[in-house]
Amino acid sequence: MEREQKQELEQKKEYLQSYLPKFSAAKRLEHEIERFQQARINPCIKIDNMNHFNETYDLSSYMTSLDILVSTLFKARYDRIKAYTEIFNRIEFMEDETEKELLKLRYLKGLKWDKICLELGFEWAQIHRIHRKALEHF
Repeated sequence: MEREQKQELEQKKEYLQSYLPKFSAAKRLEHEIERFQQARINPCIKIDNMNHFNETYDLSSYMTSLDILVSTLFKARYDRIKAYTEIFNRIEFMEDETEKELLKLRYLKGLKWDKICLELGFEWAQIHRIHRKALEHF
């Protein structure tokens, strides 16, 4: 039974640890979208990784390509936002405020354990006990 419980806690940790990469990816995609939208507004701007059609290209096909690319980026960004919103909401719906705050500091803000100890005012061992309980209640 204890082995299954440890495995379940590890799965929860992995799930929670997926928040920051998803958040960062959404931010990166947001910047990419802005860059391509600028190219759509001002087609004179060259985007280095775009095919230049031997420097002579049809503006409408260029705009269509940009639209497809931007919509693909929007979808990817939406998928990541949806995933990290789900993690955020699951933490928010937890009952114990200390457990909730610990999970936010660790997995949403990415703080190290020593910073969490200072922030919450608990000793290292107590923080890890609270963390274990928080994972059980997550």
